[in-house]
Amino acid sequence: MMQLLAGDTGGTKTILRLVEVEPAIPKVQLDKAQLNTLYEERYVSAEFSGLVPLVKQFFQEAARKLGYAPLPERACFSIAGPVVHNTCNLTNLSWLLDGTQMQQDLGIEKICLINDFAAVGYGIAGLEPQDLCLLQVGERQADAPIAIIGAGTGLGEGFLIRQTDGSYRVYGTEGGHTDFAPRNELEFQLLKYLRDKMDLTRVSVERVVSGMGIVSIYQFLRDRQTMTESLDVAEAIRTWEREAGRIEKSVDPAAVIAIAASEQQDALSQKQWRSSWSCMVLKLETLLSNSCPMADCTLRVASLPRICPCWSLASFFAL
Repeated sequence: MMQLLAGDTGGTKTILRLVEVEPAIPKVQLDKAQLNTLYEERYVSAEFSGLVPLVKQFFQEAARKLGYAPLPERACFSIAGPVVHNTCNLTNLSWLLDGTQMQQDLGIEKICLINDFAAVGYGIAGLEPQDLCLLQVGERQADAPIAIIGAGTGLGEGFLIRQTDGSYRVYGTEGGHTDFAPRNELEFQLLKYLRDKMDLTRVSVERVVSGMGIVSIYQFLRDRQTMTESLDVAEAIRTWEREAGRIEKSVDPAAVIAIAASEQQDALSQKQWRSSWSCMVLKLETLLSNSCPMADCTLRVASLPRICPCWSLASFFAL
């Protein structure tokens, strides 16, 4: 049996999973394999000087649980940043990753570094019908590109191109770093607010359409004093603001706002969600124009399970 190591590496956290291919099959058919998870753990990325010492600690912990030393033949790590020639410089962590050097340091035969949204693209094929929320019915063309966009901590984009053998090649992009393009007076005010508050000369779209964007838009609407906050949401946001600079925070402000909006507990949170979705639709329009995905456009949002029951298709596309 073959062991594989998979990792999701970002500025906040790193998740590692050791799996076993069962039964053993040729390496060229790994996409058809049944994977059995042997050990999985989550780490705070900033607590380590690099990915190698983090993986070594993971191996030690896995060995204690399994009773034997893990021996993965291959590893793949998704990285929140551009990957060039199997290397990546994570500016938020000051980590410089080199897949070839890591192979020697960790004793793994083959290590691949891929962009985090390339990893999302590869995961699209594994989605089940219950994982999907249909936003708009259309006529699907099987050989057309598939576009993907995802709002989480930041904003990721990518696309998949169908190959002659029926498989897909995945391309991760950094489309979230394009400029935020306001369309109305409120959005122009938001742009100016973010420039002034963060002392920026330009504002990327991921500062608006993302987890950090959820909070930024909420703060913008709050500071304009157009409507009253609920006491619970106000206290959660101010607790998070007081904890600025800490690695670990006691509050996830984006989640608090999303839940308050979905449960209709806070008018300001609901207003924030309408503004966020409006900006997301604009970004979707740009993505669709660029990639022409007549097969699928997959929208990946961390809070989507909470959002879908609250937004009809008509309200989504009327924004």
